[in-house]
Amino acid sequence: MTERHDPMTDIPDPLGLRERVLYRDAATIVLDKPAGIAVHKGPKGGMVLEDGFDALRFDAPAAPQLAHRLDKETSGCLVLGRTAKSIAALGKLFADRGVEKAYWAVVEGGPDGESGVIEAPLRKRDAQRGWWMVVDHAGGQPSSTAWKVLGRGGGFTWLELEPITGRTHQLRIHSAHMGFPILGDAIYGRAPRTGARLHLHARHIAFTLDGRRVSVEAPVPLHMTAALSLTGWRPAA
Repeated sequence: MTERHDPMTDIPDPLGLRERVLYRDAATIVLDKPAGIAVHKGPKGGMVLEDGFDALRFDAPAAPQLAHRLDKETSGCLVLGRTAKSIAALGKLFADRGVEKAYWAVVEGGPDGESGVIEAPLRKRDAQRGWWMVVDHAGGQPSSTAWKVLGRGGGFTWLELEPITGRTHQLRIHSAHMGFPILGDAIYGRAPRTGARLHLHARHIAFTLDGRRVSVEAPVPLHMTAALSLTGWRPAA
């Protein structure tokens, strides 16, 4: 009997993305994005996540495309569209806040209460470093983040963060603004510029596309397990 050839084996997968697929259907892929790699090209160049998307074609004629973005240092659920129709539909879902998102963060210190909503308008700091954001109550864009304490210990707090709005670096700057910066944040927090690992993880994402409900969780990345364990988190059996 002649063995069937799988053309996917001929496509290089330099970033090992096929092993990081959490969910796949005809329209979408949800990927477990690794921390420390940008999703798309920037001014500094170098390898980015999009460089490996050809390895995620599977049975589609073209590589998938980003439906949204995560920061370079953030890990977890990243949604890709596999067709022109799904890419457009997913873009509209994200723009219309039709996607449920929950992030896990380990923060230094922590809030006094157990849950709440941060309301702090944000704007770009300046044109030269436009990705840096600052709180500006007079001229910033409305920005809201819901938070809930999941655990405490060792001087840290394990938070679930829900971005009600989707501003650049929103979760990071909101946490820092409230006095509990995310552990490992070298931009808005207290971490050194080199060697720090941001403890922010896109844990869960859910949406409905073409009548199909998609709900996905990303496993906790290795670099967050030690700090999470101090706050009471335990790996699933």
